[in-house]
Amino acid sequence: MNRRSGEDSKRIILDAALKVFSEYGYEGANMRMIAKKAHISVGGLYLYFKNKEGLYLIMIKGVFEDLLREIKTAIESVKNPVDAFSAYIKTSIEYTRKHKELILADSKEQGFTLGIELKQEFMRKQRKFMEKIIREGIISGYFGPCNVKETTKIIIGVLRGHVFSIVIDPDNLFSHKECADLFMKGLLKRNRH
Repeated sequence: MNRRSGEDSKRIILDAALKVFSEYGYEGANMRMIAKKAHISVGGLYLYFKNKEGLYLIMIKGVFEDLLREIKTAIESVKNPVDAFSAYIKTSIEYTRKHKELILADSKEQGFTLGIELKQEFMRKQRKFMEKIIREGIISGYFGPCNVKETTKIIIGVLRGHVFSIVIDPDNLFSHKECADLFMKGLLKRNRH
């Protein structure tokens, strides 16, 4: 099997795993179900992943890396911190909505604890992006002075609340534009227009 077909097979397995975990949760899913969904043998599945937990963690890591890449691309494509802030919020919320099946899979039975180290590292990287945007906004004069770390924690907390709403209270979801506008009213320097 050439490298390309091996990578394609791995991607197909990860996509199938996401669907199976979304439907049955971590505890309810098994390698046989994932193999069936991926249209490969169970033995073939084990060539790529040694167990269910390893497969699950690789799947989550891939999604986190993808979101971080999208955030980075979005904030690097704009010229000022205000637009970077809005791009960060928009990208985060839209990605979460687009991949709500992962949140559903993660919330079933495991209570978000499986892969906690991966999730903590992902959150640290998210905070670094936001801290950089806020610092640049203060330095450039777009944002008023604030405690960058605490402000970042609040913003990330609101975004996490959005993630939990997808699972618990989908009627309480908000738009990325309204979220960014609300924060901007608190961050923007008052004498700047």
